[in-house]
Amino acid sequence: MASNPETQPKAGFSHRTLERNITLLGLCSLVAVAIGGIVEIAPLFWVDSTIEKVEGVRPYTPLELAGRNIYMREGCYLCHSQMVRPFKDEVERYGHYSLAAESMYDHPFQWGSKRTGPDLARVGGRYSDDWHRDHLKNPRDVVPESIMPAYAFLAEKPLNAGDMRAHLRALRAVGVPYSDKDIEQANADLALQATQDGDDADLTARYPKSQVRDYDGNPAVVSELDALVAYLQMLGTLVDFKAAEAQEQPK
Repeated sequence: MASNPETQPKAGFSHRTLERNITLLGLCSLVAVAIGGIVEIAPLFWVDSTIEKVEGVRPYTPLELAGRNIYMREGCYLCHSQMVRPFKDEVERYGHYSLAAESMYDHPFQWGSKRTGPDLARVGGRYSDDWHRDHLKNPRDVVPESIMPAYAFLAEKPLNAGDMRAHLRALRAVGVPYSDKDIEQANADLALQATQDGDDADLTARYPKSQVRDYDGNPAVVSELDALVAYLQMLGTLVDFKAAEAQEQPK
């Protein structure tokens, strides 16, 4: 049967031409990617922040920050993520899914998906200081099946955080909103939060929901255990998720 000339593809540009010409295909792909990139990236130059602010989120206190540094130094992030994903099983086990704003002052952030141990994004307030002390000194005492190594030496090692004023100044340079007063009193704030030796009203006013007490059970010394437990006890405690959910409900 003779083919109908009217049904044959007409001469000129076609997908066949594009697919058989590597140079032309590469050029067209580059143009398409460039247009998509511009559409996605250009608006960000006119946006102050891509993170929606959430009430309650604040920078770390100097003691919490020192504890976070120990957390990273000991590699805790290698086995514990701090990101509750928006899946039913995770929310039921760990609590409200993580919000980007909760990590807006983290440098670096502790998100991830590697979990040899449980996620710690909501661990603050779930256990007592005694539980954390026992768990860090010998995990098997409170979780018999745990494969976590012991960190008993943290209780014996005095905290040497260095000059926290310099640390806060460096963080302010990358956008963390520490005030001049926060920086000036950083070293004193660290000692006060771990010992309760002084008036803590000013500290708690500048750092809402900060917890001032002896964390390691030894008031004679501010140890690395003090700092690490202080950090763990604040994780997930700053945002009132019930209030936030109530505001989101349709009226």
